[in-house]
Amino acid sequence: MKSHRKVDKPLGQILVERGVINNTQLKEALEAQKAKGGLIGEVIVNLGFAKEEDIAYCLSLQFGYPYLPLENYDISAEVIKLVSENVCGHYCLIPIDKIGNTLTVAMANPLNIQAIEDLEDTTQCDIQIFVSTPSDIRAGIKKFYHQQA
Repeated sequence: MKSHRKVDKPLGQILVERGVINNTQLKEALEAQKAKGGLIGEVIVNLGFAKEEDIAYCLSLQFGYPYLPLENYDISAEVIKLVSENVCGHYCLIPIDKIGNTLTVAMANPLNIQAIEDLEDTTQCDIQIFVSTPSDIRAGIKKFYHQQA
């Protein structure tokens, strides 16, 4: 796993600095997160303060992983076969390409080390990460895994 340029700021602060949300919305989202749990990005989307794309883009800035919208992306059957649908659904990720021994995956949460380690173990590949939205990933799983059947 390669290290990336990381911005040492919380996601909420990046969203405020980029004008996606304001401080009042951030405070409300943090209170909702404290009460109900969950990832701050999902809480902000669920409250209607931002779109998933805004969150994914800011996550990519925060962690130095590129953002990849999946809607027009075509994934080969060979790549899809490398990772089970259950693993994709469980970790909210989808394999998108394989070049040599490097498997590229789109993930909603690029900090999920367990997911990355599981992929490395099961595929015996180095994992390259892109950030995408949970909706894009779920749509991709539905589209590419169900056309294989």
